[in-house]
Amino acid sequence: MDLAAYFERIGYRGAPRPDLATLKAIHRAHVLAIPFENLDVQFGRSVSRSRDRIYDKLVTRRRGGWCFEMNGLLGWALEEIGFDVIRLAAGVDRETRGDNAIGNHLALIVMLDEPWLADAGFGKGLIEPTPIREGAFDNGFLPFRLDRLEDGWWRFRSEPEGEASSFDFHPEMRDDALLEKRCAWLQSDAESPFVLNAVIQRWREDGHLCLRGRVLQRHGPAGVQTQTLDSEDAFVRLLQDEFGLDLPDAASLWPKICARHDALFDACAN
Repeated sequence: MDLAAYFERIGYRGAPRPDLATLKAIHRAHVLAIPFENLDVQFGRSVSRSRDRIYDKLVTRRRGGWCFEMNGLLGWALEEIGFDVIRLAAGVDRETRGDNAIGNHLALIVMLDEPWLADAGFGKGLIEPTPIREGAFDNGFLPFRLDRLEDGWWRFRSEPEGEASSFDFHPEMRDDALLEKRCAWLQSDAESPFVLNAVIQRWREDGHLCLRGRVLQRHGPAGVQTQTLDSEDAFVRLLQDEFGLDLPDAASLWPKICARHDALFDACAN
């Protein structure tokens, strides 16, 4: 990895050392600079867990990515700095979907004086890493928490608004083959939420942005503001202006996004 190029991509200006201050600074810079997005899945393009392809996409081409890419890149960078990083096959919404969810999310544990949960790939997730201790903690302006479950599992829970508000992880669930299997399913199966929906999210210093299909939510200390996009031009401009994604070809996704929007809201109306 060209660490200097990665640091430039995320706007990190410090002197990296494998300590807590560096971990917090790198994590915060990463989530503020690189958006969570699944647009390649929407385009029908293959999404790889290969380090070289992740680096090219997120650093060289200045795209965003989903958990396998975001935490893949972050974990690699932390290892290059000298951190001890553990990659986990975690499960988003395991509390409702059961063990079939395990592996649908890549999470990281960073070992310092105690284990720290690091995760740049959960959308409205961590701004900075958190020690793995039971209880509530502040994440910017939002209350989050970690709960200890049975059999060594933990549950990370974000504020309850939104579709995916929790994921479960186990410090010993280090199954790379399962991560690869779930990554393939999430980008190919017709019932995958990432195949069905375009999702782009990012943290900003003043709040959180989430674009799901045509609907943009701006979440800040004062509450949530919602806007519905009305054209492909507005969609492409928003990607550039708010998420830093220069993707004029995303206009081709607009009919699919509108059809999904109409189907969801018709279902809600009925």
